[in-house]
Amino acid sequence: MQHAVGSPLPPPHLPGHGPAIGWSPAAHHPGPHQGSAPVPPPPGYPTQPPHSTAPQQPAHPTAPQQPPAPAVPDTTGHVPLPPGGPVAVPSAPPATATVPEPATTTLAVLLIGPAGAGKTSVAKYWADHRRVPTAHISLDDVREWVRSGFADPQSGWNDNSEAQYRLARRTCGFAARNFLANGISCILDDAVFPDRPVVGLGGWKRHVGPGLLPVVLLPGLDIVLERNAERTGNRRLTDEEVARIHGRMAGWYGSGLPIIDNSQLDVPETAQVLDEVLARSIASPPSW
Repeated sequence: MQHAVGSPLPPPHLPGHGPAIGWSPAAHHPGPHQGSAPVPPPPGYPTQPPHSTAPQQPAHPTAPQQPPAPAVPDTTGHVPLPPGGPVAVPSAPPATATVPEPATTTLAVLLIGPAGAGKTSVAKYWADHRRVPTAHISLDDVREWVRSGFADPQSGWNDNSEAQYRLARRTCGFAARNFLANGISCILDDAVFPDRPVVGLGGWKRHVGPGLLPVVLLPGLDIVLERNAERTGNRRLTDEEVARIHGRMAGWYGSGLPIIDNSQLDVPETAQVLDEVLARSIASPPSW
């Protein structure tokens, strides 16, 4: 019969029996035992007189001291976020200075507009064609990460949809800060309403930073209705809802934010106008 290789376990101690034969506790736990008599050395074994002052040699020679291993560089890609808002307010350059080129400057842009304004298409195209690394962060995409229990605003704007909206916005804000801390520009898109600045712009400024550059994309109502009709799923709204949202978005006129009417512009042309607007925003940041 084969037995497992290795040190055997101690057999149980039965009442009325002495220590089990073949297993000695001292063999597994060497060292002095209190109350036991010293064992004399065998004949001929050299002994050292008591209280000898002769130095004792270590049992093993001391190993040479090894130099410390070099620090292994962190390759996980983690970059600690800077304290506070990572995006500072752009300072207006001196009159003699050259305005930074938006296509090659690390920026954080917030593209605002109603459903059907073309925010997502313009944001993706703008991010795809920049000469510096740029990320596109869509609030609607992040909201739809919630699969079971998704609070669809089309079913009514309630406490659950409000909470999921705020959670998605914080998630987008953290993602934007992380990209910016790694030197990657980002463009976010969201349907921010001018009559709810605390929920809209105020929250984005807190989560991303005061240097966030907001731009409003606002084509005519007929264009928005036409584009909304091409949508599918929960992204498609009723004509009444689209008209109501578009009417509320008109409140951005007179707000001081740059507004692009892309009713007669395709996506590449709108992205080009966006670069021109951002160049003016960098030279003279809007107050918001």
